[in-house]
Parts: sequence; structure tokens; C-alpha cells
Amino acid sequence: MSIFKDLKLNISAKFKQFLPAQPCVLCGSMSHFGLWCEPCDAAMPYLDTNVCPVCALPTTSGEICGHCLQTPPAYQHTQAAFGYQFPVDRLIQAMKYQEQLALTGIFAEKLLSRVDKTHLPDYLIPMPLHPAKLKQRGFNQALLIARPLADALNIPLLTNACHRLRDTPSQTDLPWSERTKNVKDAFNCETDLTGKHVALIDDVMTTGASLNELARAVQKCGARDIRAWVVARTRPHQPVQYENSLSDLPSDRG
Repeated sequence: MSIFKDLKLNISAKFKQFLPAQPCVLCGSMSHFGLWCEPCDAAMPYLDTNVCPVCALPTTSGEICGHCLQTPPAYQHTQAAFGYQFPVDRLIQAMKYQEQLALTGIFAEKLLSRVDKTHLPDYLIPMPLHPAKLKQRGFNQALLIARPLADALNIPLLTNACHRLRDTPSQTDLPWSERTKNVKDAFNCETDLTGKHVALIDDVMTTGASLNELARAVQKCGARDIRAWVVARTRPHQPVQYENSLSDLPSDRG
């Protein structure tokens, strides 16, 4: 590491000491690190193990998994910041269902630190919500995560390139075996993406069915390189934990 990089890290560390302290959303201790403190950050389930580069599921040495070799999805690569397990699962639920929108910024920050800066896309496309779901929820969490990513990377964000045609039941309410059928032909894209490299943004990838259908839609419009950028990736047969209440998380919506 160069002396200039050491200096930059030292300045950054000292700057954080002067940021207003706030209670860590996970342990309650005062934090200058952000929404959660440094010790809690160190314990977060970052996706640091060897995974298939296509679907981000575990493989022995980071090779493409057998399923992606046999049935390749329409996207070519997946980048996830976390495994979808406690406490990330509870944080994402708080963001989506308790309107804790302050979390979208830190999720974008953590995802930004993981993406390959040497192979950046031409466009970012957030997972679209059906108008009925958007009206009910009041926001699209994928769009809120995508905006700071687009700003930080100076990449155009296509907010209206793709649309959800059907108000499908929530994927979380369905068995894994039914999720592909649920979202089949659920998306439409009318933007010319001929020869373009795009990244699709979402909060969670479970089976990958929704992202695969969205990828198929942009593929039909000419996209040649399609990547999925997600905050968290669910592992097969991974139990979801519900240990603590996060009802006191800070809210952006008053």
C-alpha cells in the first residue's frame, strides 16, 4: 500500500470521528461509522465466500455452478454485497415494509464497494414495480438504491426503460418451484439497448426468477451484457432468522 493511500485512509478515519454520533440500529451503541457501528459492520454477513460468478450461489472455488452451465440465465453475472440472513434480512424488511428509507443509502454504499469498477455498464435499470404496487407502497426500493449508485459511478439511470406488465403476487409468498411461472413474461422493455451493457438493480435475489425475466426483456431490446447487482443473495435451504425487532430504525418519511 502506498504512503498516499495510507494518508487517505488516515484522513478518512479521522474525518469519521467528527461526524455526528447516532445510535447503531443493530446494537444501540453510539456510532460515528453510519447507521450501524464498526463492530456490527464487521459481523455483517458479507458475501466473501467463493460463489458462482453467474448466480452468486456457493461453489467450491468460484467456478460456474452446474445449474448455470446447464440452464444459463439471461444475465451473465451477479454481484451481491451480503448473504440474505440476519440481520440483513430484517434490515431489508424494515426498508420495504416499515419505510425505513435511510437504509437505501447504506445499502447502495455497500453494493458500490463490491461492484467491478473495471467493467462498468452503460446503463443502470432498477427492478420495476407494477403501478398498483407502487401506489400501495409509495416508493420503489430498487430505484432508491440505484440512484446513489448511478451518481457515484456517473452512469445513466433508466427509470422508465422497463415496466412490469402484471401485478404478480409477491415472490416471498410463493414456493420456490412456483416463482418462475409467477413472473413469466411479467416485464416489458421498449428502449433500444442494442449492443449495450446494463446492470439490473434489486434488493434481494432469491431464485433469480424476477431478475431473469427482466434480463430477458432487456435482452430482446438488444442488450449484449447483462449483470445483476443486488444488496443480498439468498442461499438455498437457508433459514431466515427473525430474532430482533428493528421497529426503532430511523425513518426518512417522518
